[in-house]
Amino acid sequence: MSDGIPCLWMRGGTSKGAFFLERDLPETTQDRDALLLRIMGSPDPRQIDGIGGADPLTSKVAILSPSTRDDADVDYLFLQVFVDQALVSGAQGCGNILAAVGPAAIERGLVSVTGEITPVRIHMLNTGEVATARISTPNGRVSYAGDAAIDGVPGTHAPVPLMFENIAGSMCGALLPTGNHVDRIDGIDCTLIDNGMPCVILRASDLGRTGYEGREQLDADTTLKTRLETIRLQAGEMMRLGDVTDKPVPKMTLVSRARSGGAINTRSFIPHRCHATIGVFAAVSVATACVLEGSPANSLADLPGDGRFSIEHPTGAAEVLITLDSHGQVTGAGTLRTARKLMDGLVFP
Repeated sequence: MSDGIPCLWMRGGTSKGAFFLERDLPETTQDRDALLLRIMGSPDPRQIDGIGGADPLTSKVAILSPSTRDDADVDYLFLQVFVDQALVSGAQGCGNILAAVGPAAIERGLVSVTGEITPVRIHMLNTGEVATARISTPNGRVSYAGDAAIDGVPGTHAPVPLMFENIAGSMCGALLPTGNHVDRIDGIDCTLIDNGMPCVILRASDLGRTGYEGREQLDADTTLKTRLETIRLQAGEMMRLGDVTDKPVPKMTLVSRARSGGAINTRSFIPHRCHATIGVFAAVSVATACVLEGSPANSLADLPGDGRFSIEHPTGAAEVLITLDSHGQVTGAGTLRTARKLMDGLVFP
């Protein structure tokens, strides 16, 4: 591997990551993770000796391979490479990086173009579910140009609609692993939920915060972060995730009333730094919590009549589509993202 490893550097949604083919990486997990740490430059707060961007949102990896399932076209493993720890985690998925999987799979020849729009069925190995992305492929190749805009990303790009199948209980085995709309931890009302991403959803006001604080202010709030971590460790056990000390899940999400016409406002931690936006699956979990009667999110939400939930975050809002049956149960979820190829070449560990 001293001659370099083929690598696509892609933006997916509001994240960036390195995309590899499984066949180009070491076979053992230990060797693979050691290699990825060197490539990203971890552990180091600046990741100065690697390609990582010194932020959890830009220190991500996607590993692609031909699908092992008949109902999918490509297998996708997401790995979070920690910035300042020698840790690589596959304990969660990533819906933002997922947005770039379809284009990357076509770019790397794992999926053939089928027309102006090419659907790509993606088997998410972290959770076992399948998502379908619709990729713009005019003239037989991926096009990243378009008029779709998402908050947190400047400019416009080709839309990447994503629809998710059977994501409830993706890691916890059930949408509500405790069976409750509300659990009380250390005197704080919480919703422990997993609709694609395990999340602990709490009212910001219950923690003495407005929920409108900026990212930098929350990152510097050691008192708040210590309390959130205490709750998170207890919630992890309650959510069937075990000891989550070294895991990036569950995500801690503070909610407050929307200020810009959305359904609800959020501040999401991943898990110890405030997210500049909100993850795709976290947004889906929050939107789902909004319809759970008596939950912290439900008490603050302005529920839309058309199922389109605008989940506000520090730099804008993420749109989530939730479908409900006649009993008010969530039956489907989707979102709209964009993606862009930034670099294609060789990376040197």
